[in-house]
Amino acid sequence: MAKYIAEPFKIKMVELIKMTTREERIEKLKAANYNMFALKSDDIYIDLMTDSGTGAMSDAQWAGMMMGDESYAGARGFSKVHNAVEDIFGYKFAQPVHQGRAAEKVLFPSLLKKGQISISNMHFDTTRGHVDLLGAIPVDIVVPEARDTKSYAPFKGNMDTKRMEAYIKKVGAENVALIIMTITNNTAGGQPVSIENMRETRKIADKYGIKVIIDAARYAENAFFIKQREKGYANKSIIEITREMFGYADAFTMSAKKDAIVNMGGLIGVKDDEELFQQVQCLTIPYEGFITYGGLAGRDLEALAIGLYEGTSVDFLRYRIGQVEYLGGLLKEKEVSFQYPVGGHAVFLDAKVILPHIPYHQFPGQALACELYIEAGIRSCDIGSFMMGVDPKTGEQMEAEMEFTRLAIPRRVYTQAHLDIVAEALENVTCNADKVKGYEIIWQPPVLRHFTSKLKPIE
Repeated sequence: MAKYIAEPFKIKMVELIKMTTREERIEKLKAANYNMFALKSDDIYIDLMTDSGTGAMSDAQWAGMMMGDESYAGARGFSKVHNAVEDIFGYKFAQPVHQGRAAEKVLFPSLLKKGQISISNMHFDTTRGHVDLLGAIPVDIVVPEARDTKSYAPFKGNMDTKRMEAYIKKVGAENVALIIMTITNNTAGGQPVSIENMRETRKIADKYGIKVIIDAARYAENAFFIKQREKGYANKSIIEITREMFGYADAFTMSAKKDAIVNMGGLIGVKDDEELFQQVQCLTIPYEGFITYGGLAGRDLEALAIGLYEGTSVDFLRYRIGQVEYLGGLLKEKEVSFQYPVGGHAVFLDAKVILPHIPYHQFPGQALACELYIEAGIRSCDIGSFMMGVDPKTGEQMEAEMEFTRLAIPRRVYTQAHLDIVAEALENVTCNADKVKGYEIIWQPPVLRHFTSKLKPIE
């Protein structure tokens, strides 16, 4: 039986949420053109669309916000963030920005040029979008274990280093500008990356003179998995593990809205390349604002500096990942297919297995998300072919390696009872899975289409 890990905190304030009827939800979904992003938050009962910026900040973070220094230049919050980055990650340079995609927008132009290749264990949506916008080519080379959603593997997020090196030799190292390690690997199901894999990736990168960048949104969750699963790390602290992980990279981008538990904020870290950091600063000023606030209010900088440490608490991480494992345990008991083991921030439902009659170009992950909303007012999102988009050369729909519906659990927000409701709703949906229809797109933008596309069910 699934076991729930008790919260390591008390609840001081509550936010009321609204219940809707099935008939109301059918109409609201139709009005939203069957796009989860177009639904109003007031019409959601349990919102598992994302864990980005949706967490509950602590009393210490709220108190820090009251101490925010709103000076345009030289605010003390910047120094606190810089010191935290130096302490936790071991990096000399830190640049705050307003969120993770801003970090990519600022950093990537200094590293990627048109026609060059970016290799990743798996690019997530905005990362892929920024590579595309620069006219570069994103290539995913995750380990084959990630595609087997039923079998256990401790580090399904790893780079397939043998295949990566073979690919580099094939296309020529001079054409590969970047290796991006996404930790945890969101597109693969929130799966962790091992220290051993980071070390081997760095070794190959050095051999061919390629920079390594970390997408660091869930750095603490990844470190916790290493502590649990990788030999030799059980007695190391989360910060010690983090420093070693990041020691194998040259720079990182971070959405601080995940493991730093803030509602807005991001970071660029550069290990020791002063020239690269100067380029980052030069682009920060026109894109984000002056370098000591980077698009953030002083109060946000205070909350970020505190959250970077709070996210590394073992008690918090045990509870945080325990919530995800609890939901996964319930779904396993109910025989609902998902990426096993669960990730650090979400359960990724295997829509390809649950809805085998819906082909990839009719978006099974999106179809399952729509059904779950209709069933119980639960919002989730597609992490599959709908998110992938079309091939920029051929215009053909690309097929994702996995067709997932992601249930991302916000930090310190929902209780055991909420997760029980999610599991019950999914059991009901899967019992009627053969009646679920696929979807077609009736309008889409050229980049990152899943945020604003309009769809309709296929009759």
